[in-house]
Amino acid sequence: MGELRLMKGNEAFAEAVIRAGADGYFGYPITPQSEVIEYLMAEKPYERTGMVVLQAESELAAINMLYGGAGTGKKVVTSSSSPGISLMMEGISYMAGAELPCVLMNVQRGGPGLGTIQPSQSDYFQATKGGGHGDYRLLVLAPASVQEMSDFVPLAFDLAFKYRNPVMILSDGVIGQMMEKVELFDSIPRWTDEEVIEKNGDWATVGKRPGKERNIITSLDLDPYSMEKHNHDLFAKYQKMEEEEVRWEEINTEDAEYFIVAYGSASRISQKAIELARAEGIKVGLIRPITLYPYPYKVLQEKVEKGAKGFLTVELNMGQMIEDVKLAVKDNSKVEFFGHVGGVIPTPEEVVEALKTKIIGG
Repeated sequence: MGELRLMKGNEAFAEAVIRAGADGYFGYPITPQSEVIEYLMAEKPYERTGMVVLQAESELAAINMLYGGAGTGKKVVTSSSSPGISLMMEGISYMAGAELPCVLMNVQRGGPGLGTIQPSQSDYFQATKGGGHGDYRLLVLAPASVQEMSDFVPLAFDLAFKYRNPVMILSDGVIGQMMEKVELFDSIPRWTDEEVIEKNGDWATVGKRPGKERNIITSLDLDPYSMEKHNHDLFAKYQKMEEEEVRWEEINTEDAEYFIVAYGSASRISQKAIELARAEGIKVGLIRPITLYPYPYKVLQEKVEKGAKGFLTVELNMGQMIEDVKLAVKDNSKVEFFGHVGGVIPTPEEVVEALKTKIIGG
């Protein structure tokens, strides 16, 4: 068993960044994720592993520092909350276009605009449909516990380097601020330049070597036919993600007639809701997408083929993931939405009532 600690989600993420062998964290404070950079500064990871921690002058500066670090093949990471992620979107698009690996963490808060500092899930579209300009996708992981805030960090780095693509951990203010027991994984050594090449290929800008020209990393291509080919190459990579990287969890779905679909903190609430509903004799199960992109469409399609009577999506927004649920089931099953916004957290009892009125009795 690994080391056990009682930690906030943000703290567990920060400790995992150090243990995952990250080379650099570049970020800027913003509620409700400021504990990440506070924890890193207090831990002085440079003395532990050689990792650099830098508070940039802005989110724009931070994302471009990631661009530079990732271009040299280093494990780099940042974290922010909704408005801060918006400021990073141009740089994220540049990194996706240049095929650079990095890890991004968004502890979502209410919006639009400056919004509130309370929990939200209203950045789903931004994370899963692109967010910045151009045709690109992020691989998106959605933790539902403090444990997963830790576990998803080395996973995110592995996926980022496997596909040479930014990976986003889409958390929220509930998961970031809540405290739970977490089992920490053993530290992973940082890579040398030689290990970067050995593990990930000779694409990084690690300097000129005998018999090898310098690598040039850019997302600029003035030839339209070359740019078109690059986009097709990117989408072949995204298709591979969709074939190999879909992750989800099912709870009490074996005999379920109805399904709640929820991720992150909404799935925690929904898990209690299905317990309450089953106590009343309602056969309902929970489907929790772990990857929001690629999305587990086939799982929902299989439930429809087996006779599912309806799906209720529970989200802390005005209804965003419901679009993907509708795409999955098409017109073959009833799909409804329930949620709160602005930092208001639904109760399990409200979810059960929504299931009754919108799906079962609707």
